[in-house]
Amino acid sequence: MKVSARNLLPGKIKEITQGAVNSEIVIEVAPGIEVVSIITKHSVDNMGLKVGMEVKAMVKASNVMVVTD
Repeated sequence: MKVSARNLLPGKIKEITQGAVNSEIVIEVAPGIEVVSIITKHSVDNMGLKVGMEVKAMVKASNVMVVTD
């Protein structure tokens, strides 16, 4: 698969919380660092996503803000 997004974060699915329509997928990309994705339940089932699977989190954003204290 080829995609235009440059931000592909490899990780492992840590948790899946299924809802009636959407599901929350927690991906651990480094020890103690997680990325959370909300996708449809249909997509979870169609992709066969399971806890422990190796996946990539693809991040595509038009804006990334930098904040300091």
